Amino acid sequence: MARNELSRRNFIGKTAAGIAGAAVYSGSTSMSAASYNRIIGSNDRINIGFLGCGARSGGHQTMVKTSEKEKNLAVVAVCDIWKLNKEKAAANCKKLFGTDVRQFKFSEELLGMAELDAVMIGTGDFQHARLLAEVVKAGKDCYCEKPMATDVEDAKLARSAVLASKQVVQCGSQWVSDPIQLKVRDIIRSGKLGAITKIEQVWNDNGPRWHVPNDPDVASIKEADTDWNRWLLGKPYVPFDPWKYFEFRIFRDYSGGITSQWMSHGVGLVHFYTDTAIPDSMVANGGIFGWPDIRQNPDTFQALATYDDNKFLYSYTSNYASMFGDYTCIRGKEGTLFAHGGEGSSRWFFIPEQQNLPGGFDFYEGMKETVKSGKAEVVTTEEYGMKLGPVNVSDDSKYHLDNWVDCMRNRTVVPNGNIHTGFWHSVASIMATRAYREGKKLYWDRIKEEITDHPVTG
Repeated sequence: MARNELSRRNFIGKTAAGIAGAAVYSGSTSMSAASYNRIIGSNDRINIGFLGCGARSGGHQTMVKTSEKEKNLAVVAVCDIWKLNKEKAAANCKKLFGTDVRQFKFSEELLGMAELDAVMIGTGDFQHARLLAEVVKAGKDCYCEKPMATDVEDAKLARSAVLASKQVVQCGSQWVSDPIQLKVRDIIRSGKLGAITKIEQVWNDNGPRWHVPNDPDVASIKEADTDWNRWLLGKPYVPFDPWKYFEFRIFRDYSGGITSQWMSHGVGLVHFYTDTAIPDSMVANGGIFGWPDIRQNPDTFQALATYDDNKFLYSYTSNYASMFGDYTCIRGKEGTLFAHGGEGSSRWFFIPEQQNLPGGFDFYEGMKETVKSGKAEVVTTEEYGMKLGPVNVSDDSKYHLDNWVDCMRNRTVVPNGNIHTGFWHSVASIMATRAYREGKKLYWDRIKEEITDHPVTG
């Protein structure tokens, strides 16, 4: 199509045809000398390093452990500008893998390791995109936590760097590799739902999300133990603040909060299910209603987006002062897909339309009889034992890690969470963040690739 961004359907079609490696990862820019240090063979051990060693990096280490022997993986290094985080990560790697790893303070030191094949980024939200660009320019494959970016220009920077390299990049929106979510996408592609007009996601919590009033790390860190200017990574200088350092998700300069963390997952799944890429319009509202503490980002939030070509409305909602009633609902004229539970839930049902089921969402209280009578179908896969899946699924997805590793070995197949899907979820979540903060309806200009406050024509 005559637009700068690839449509997801075209992109997937190219992947299936086996040409995505050339179409997506080849670029006119020559590879750096570092890119030739290691050429991964089909049986070679893949050496992994961890960049950013906070809590999420612990999940990355767990993911690698689950596939260590099966996929022939090794960990060789950890990198963090805070001395204590770096030492804790090294100790955890020793415990998990039985090996001593090298410890680095700065990313360029880590990336100078000739034997290093791949890096898993687990730093602050606003740091992801720039570090991703740095990693691929050094000739290393990368697993980059979501959101890929919190700024459109940073998202473009990362995308350009990846497309100019031959590196394999997986963005950490792990649900796109989950067998149940793949099955949901297959059902939608089959046309079984008919025309889809609305997708709703309601994902909640009840607690001061991302704020720990007595955080021991905040109490223990000293500015001399880290590099504050490096941490800011281009953001306007402010005096050292350990709260911002560790709880960046609740501060507006460093994250959108709900939009960057949870909605990036949600909208990424919408793109995945429906073969779409970036909303055409976005409005949002909310506030700090449940937890009036030091946070600057909302604890209660709702966004509405339209996808004009596909003619559906997307609704995303999170509330951190009541966790009742999480669900995802994909509404088609011929049927509905309904997931009981929040982010990552594998408890999906298909419900044919025109049944007038009493109780609406309460149909699953009598689930066995409802399914037996044909009023609803359980969505399941062999990986889930052909049974109803659980509501809570671990963030530390072996499926997503294995997809990345398999693509690193193959080098012609694009990962499920590739650089384009990362760009798409980033722009959508940035649109929602800005719509909330600016109190405006915003639009995406697909030709200029920019967010605007007026409808796009032509």
